Amino acid sequence: MNNNKIWLSSPHMGGSEQIYVTEAFDTNWVAPLGPNVKGFEADISKFLTNQDEIYAAALTSGTAALH
Repeated sequence: MNNNKIWLSSPHMGGSEQIYVTEAFDTNWVAPLGPNVKGFEADISKFLTNQDEIYAAALTSGTAALH
């Protein structure tokens, strides 16, 4: 049997990713919430709608979005 893996995409980690991952573990904000997620949701909401009263929700998966 052939056990070669077929990668869908190779990961790319720039300098910022390692900083944010380390910060998330150091501050215990590993769950799908926290100041970075809240800031991301606010930025996406403003980018997409240019309005403060529209809210965007960052979810962990497409399945979570369907629920």
